[in-house]
Amino acid sequence: MVETTGGGPDDGTAEVLDRPLPDGVRRRVVQIVSDGFGGLTIGELPAQLRQYARFAPNRRAKFAGNAMAAALESDPLFRQRISEKLREAQPELCGALDSGSPPPAADPLDVAAAAYVLRPAGWVKLVAAAGEEAQRADAERADEESRAELERLRTELERARDQHRTEAERLRAELESAKREAEALHRKLRAALSDVKRGDAALRKVQGEIEALRAEGQAQVSAAESEARRLKARLGEVEAALEASRRAAREGRSVEDMRVRLLLDTVLDAAQGLRRELALPPVSVRPADSVDAVEPGRMTPKDIAARALSEHDPAILDQLLALPQAHLVVDGYNVTKTGYPQMPLEKQRLRLLGQLSQLAAQTGAEVTCVFDGAELAAPVLLAPPRGVRVLFSKPGVTADELIRQLVRAEPPGRPVIVASTDREVADGVARAGARPVASAMLLKRLS
Repeated sequence: MVETTGGGPDDGTAEVLDRPLPDGVRRRVVQIVSDGFGGLTIGELPAQLRQYARFAPNRRAKFAGNAMAAALESDPLFRQRISEKLREAQPELCGALDSGSPPPAADPLDVAAAAYVLRPAGWVKLVAAAGEEAQRADAERADEESRAELERLRTELERARDQHRTEAERLRAELESAKREAEALHRKLRAALSDVKRGDAALRKVQGEIEALRAEGQAQVSAAESEARRLKARLGEVEAALEASRRAAREGRSVEDMRVRLLLDTVLDAAQGLRRELALPPVSVRPADSVDAVEPGRMTPKDIAARALSEHDPAILDQLLALPQAHLVVDGYNVTKTGYPQMPLEKQRLRLLGQLSQLAAQTGAEVTCVFDGAELAAPVLLAPPRGVRVLFSKPGVTADELIRQLVRAEPPGRPVIVASTDREVADGVARAGARPVASAMLLKRLS
């Protein structure tokens, strides 16, 4: 309960407010104090409010609201000064309150706040009536919100019912369609069973015909065997006559062979002379150059797993590379992972390519080294060594597939050797006509 002191029994200052000041009335009271605050001097302000003298009205109401409300309640002189400022700002409202007849059109909260500051006779009733009016307004607003929410829920319920009816109709239509399909399938099943029965009957008929044909075939085989024996006897006679003809032809063969050899030498000499006359350059483009791949300097390769095959004698590799026009295709990372996996990838490539360059110089064979570059993300700065073609697979293409493309690009009959311990690669190139060798064999030969 809040009590006020000072004044006589006629001015209302002795009246007591038996309930807390309503929030709406309190906010209006703080605003009135804040508005009148600026018109007072520092000396006219209570000591606890002087620190807010230079604040703007809105900022003063925000930060000094509690202090101003307490000073208004406890300091009659400060309340009197604020009352004077209020009378200057709202003379009509204040005059109506002094006469005991507040304007009917005025806001109840403004009337209650002004009555709280001025303290005319009956101000407690005005404050209580304003609080009740605010509560009634809040209740009406809550009731309106409840009715609006109820209407929204009813609308959503109707929409949900409509959706439910639509979904139920759709499901009934699908059920009817499923029933019709099931009936059609039953009819097809009965027709299929009838076809199976007819097929069984036809099968039994065919089996009988096969037995008859088998018996007829046995008779024909017997007749064929007799005919074969007769033909063998006749073949012996023909072979004897052929041998006699061969002996008679050998005497004239030497002359014919001499003529054929003379014609062959003439053709060879003419071909060599034609090549000298045309000054044909040596072949510089190889089938492997036509395969689409990533060249060094474009992308960085990733590692591949090494799958081991059995090792063989490296002397076999020397024999293969000694064949005319031999082409050695090397699965790069497969070999380096087998020989020196602890080294960084860049050093693995440099070491292998240097050794392959020496091998190409020693054997004169064409050498192509393939590295897996399916997921390269940066350029690889690499200068291919002399005598070695270096290729990286394109994104989305593995080194294994690039090796198989190289093998398929070669003409039939050319010796192609593929160095890899990958079983899938070895089997694939073997089917394409190439000779797979283990990576360990190449490493022994390079060392």
